[in-house]
Formats: sequence, C-alpha cells, structure tokens
Amino acid sequence: MEFDYLALGSGIAGLTFAINAAPHGSVAILTKKQRSESNTNYAQGGIAAAIGSDDSWELHLQDTLNAGAGLCDREAVEVLVKNGPRLVQWLIELGAQFDRNPDGSLALGREGGHSRNRIIHAADHTGYEIERTLLIAARKTPHITILEHYQALDLILEDGVCTGVQVLDTLTGDVFEIRAKAVLLATGGCGQVYLHTSNPLIATGDGIGMAWRAGAVIANMEFIQFHPTTLYHTDAPSFLISEAVRGEGGILRRIDGYRFMPDYDPRAELAPRDIVARAIDAELKKTGDPHVYLDITHLDAEFIKRRFPTIYQTCLQYGIDITREPIPVVPAAHYTCGGVWTDLDGRTTIPRLYACGEVAYTGVHGANRLASNSLLEALVFAERAALHATTRLEEPPPQPKPSCITIALPPVTPAPQVADHAYNWDASRLQIRKVMQKKVGIVRTTQRLQEARCELESLTAQVEAAYRALPPTVESCEVRNLAACALLITHSALARKESRGLHYVLDYPNTRPELATCPTLAYPA
Repeated sequence: MEFDYLALGSGIAGLTFAINAAPHGSVAILTKKQRSESNTNYAQGGIAAAIGSDDSWELHLQDTLNAGAGLCDREAVEVLVKNGPRLVQWLIELGAQFDRNPDGSLALGREGGHSRNRIIHAADHTGYEIERTLLIAARKTPHITILEHYQALDLILEDGVCTGVQVLDTLTGDVFEIRAKAVLLATGGCGQVYLHTSNPLIATGDGIGMAWRAGAVIANMEFIQFHPTTLYHTDAPSFLISEAVRGEGGILRRIDGYRFMPDYDPRAELAPRDIVARAIDAELKKTGDPHVYLDITHLDAEFIKRRFPTIYQTCLQYGIDITREPIPVVPAAHYTCGGVWTDLDGRTTIPRLYACGEVAYTGVHGANRLASNSLLEALVFAERAALHATTRLEEPPPQPKPSCITIALPPVTPAPQVADHAYNWDASRLQIRKVMQKKVGIVRTTQRLQEARCELESLTAQVEAAYRALPPTVESCEVRNLAACALLITHSALARKESRGLHYVLDYPNTRPELATCPTLAYPA
C-alpha cells in the first residue's frame, strides 16, 4: 500500500493531522485496534484554553511554566496557549458538544495548577466527545482511509529517511509495508509499562520504541506523571477519577478522616499532580493504609450525577455511591511527559518522520504536565505537523539544542537464541511492569534505579532475541516496545541527579538551578 501521508494512531493527534493533510493528498490512519480506541477516548477532565473574560494566554503560559518546574520550552508553550482558543473553536465548528452555562457560554472548570477557570469539558467524557467529533469529520473528509487492526512493527528507513512502516495485519498474521512520503507517530504514551496505570491496554509505547530503534532522539523519559486519584477496588481495573473532581471541591482524606493536603501545599487539593501524588504516597507509607479517600459527599447529589456521570456510574457498579460515600483512590501512572523529541512543527530528528501527542516531547510539559494541556498539545502540534508536511517536507530535519544531560544508549544486544517454538510474552510483560512499579515509581532511589536497570537490560535482551526468532504478534510487539520504554525511563532517571517535578529521587532531594531548561536527551549510541 502507498499513501501520501500516514498517521499511526487514531486519537486526537492522528485525526487532526489527517483532516488537515487530506486536502493535499491521500492519507491513511493506522490503528492496532478499532478506530475509536485511543488515549483520547479516555480523557475525562477537559481541554484547557484561555477563553474566559478574566483569562489570557499570558496567564495560561505562566501556569504551564510553573507546573513544568523550569523545564518547559517557553516558545513551545507560547505556541500552545496562543493557538488554544482558535482550535477549541474549530472543534466546536466541527460539532463538538461541550458543556455550557444557562446563558449559552462555555462552562469552564478549574483543575490543579490553573489560576483561572479555563477547562472546557463535556461532562466527564471530554476525550470521548472530541474523538467522536473528529471521527465524524474524518469520515466526511475525502482522501482519508482508516485502517483498523494493523500493528506497526518498525519504521522503514532508506538512506536515513523515513519512507513508511512495516505492519502486521492482526486478523490474518500477514506482514507487509505501507509507504508514505511523510509518517506521523500519534501512538500515545507508555502507561502500561507500570503495574498500576490509568491508561488503556493499547498504551504500550509503540511509537517511542519504533522511533528509538530507528535512531530518533528521545527526551525527558524520566518524567512520568502519576495521576493522584485512580479508583482502588479489588475487583476493578484502574479507573481514573478525574482531576476535575478536586477542581469542583473534592477533598482528600486519610481513612481516619484527616484532611492531609494542606500539610503539603497551601493550594491543598488544587496543587499540581506531582505534589498531590507524592503526598498521597507519603501518607500511605506513613499509615500503611492501602488507599486514601476522595470525598465529594458535601456537594449536591444531582450536580455530582450531572457533572460526573461516567465516574458516578462506574463507581456505582462496584458498590460505591459517590454522592453518599467517599471514593477510595491511589496514584497510578497516567501520562508520559517525555517522548520522541520534536521541534515546533512536530518534526523528529529523522527526515519525514513527525510525532504528536503523548508520544512526542515538544517541550510543553517540562517536568510536570499541567492538567488538561495534553489534548490541547495534540491538537495544536498535529495541525502544525500537517502544515509542515504538506508545504515544507523537503527541509532538513531539526536537531535539539545542546543539553546539560545527554545519554548515549547502545542498541539492545539479543540474548542467546531462545527456542523457536514458544516464548511467554505475558510473563515478560508482567515482569517489566513489576520492576517499574517497585523501583522506578513515584519516589525513587539510585540503588533501586540501578537494580531496575540491570534487571531490565537482561530482560530486554531476552525479549529482543525472542522477537527476532518468532513470527511477530501484537503481544510480542507490545512487550518489545514496553521493554524499550522501561529502559529509556530508567536510564533517564539515573542521569538526572536532582529532584524536579515528577522525578523525585531521595538521594538528590533538591532541585539544581543549573539544570533548569535542560531536558534529558537520549541519543542512540
């Protein structure tokens, strides 16, 4: 197969890129599941944009910089916040139905780290509404083809230029190539690298793994955002309890009823996520309790049901009526702030390869993502990537600015050949996730990171040998990419000898001023 433009991923980034590129040529959107299965679909809280009468892009900029703890690229953040209101309006014109006030104006919520109400939302399923809107628009746009049930295996490079991708038809087992003059990685993050995560099963770091093997520069992988509040229930998979619940007045309490967040930050429950997640982690270690509570029982019951229908119904399935009793919650891996390094047009260091959304590192999030900036980032930079790919494709690839922290990682050397008849991919996946949860989690130490690196290097060598020996499957591809992401996260965490934002290491509890504005860049050796 051959197209002019190829987007790997059917979330907000892939769809936005496709809609904007389609007037200039044929576009294929590749997804390993069904077209609506993406991280976008699970985004509850909303999309941030400075549209309120008391708001401005300058205030949104400052809030984002504050949350990013000195590592945001200011120019990238300016691009984000200045284009936000226009692109939210674009979504509305496409048909997105966001919540509104009685006077018809958009209802704006507030989440941790924001100084103004600027979160546009559709109840507690904003991502689903945006995905629905963009899918309808894509189906109406000529020259867009959506290919479901295709697993991308590896990028195709010719003379160092990306010319397509090798794919697996997950229904037939056939392997073939899709060629394109420009390829976009919009594959989402790698939340499944951790045992406890709010991410869907598809979030296995496929784009990051493929880009790394192809020789792209990867940045800031040590900054994994743990969402402070996911549902804790023995019978339930991890389910996100939106930041917006705290934005509407939710209170965090220990099991004994004590409200602890004011002890950690004057903003209490509205502090940025990294602070809240560490506070919960500290309280759980102090008390030995399995969870804390998020309490909104003081709010009007009908308001709760209307504002958070998905959360209300999901909790009710597990016997928790959130209008009458507090929600048991624990932190879980939620968002990959690092990823494939790109410039302001979504370009990676490999010619004709672009990356947008959670798979990418644009510099917007720095050391900690400000709540509800993720959907906006995907929207803004996917539009810019499409513009560049359709008008300035021949330009040479960009290179990162010099960084204070660089890592040169050699390619994985396969272990001695495994038996050619079987390999337990599920066991390797579980082992990766256990190592990451235990040793590369919310609070880190150098010793645990070094132990994790040794275990992961050995495991990755086994995984690579098995992958090369056996026919590819979705399972083998995902485990291979999870192993690559786990190594990148661990090596990056060892390289940053300070605590900043989401990266908190007990051996280096202080922030080093000289490392401000210095991302961690991983170069293939």
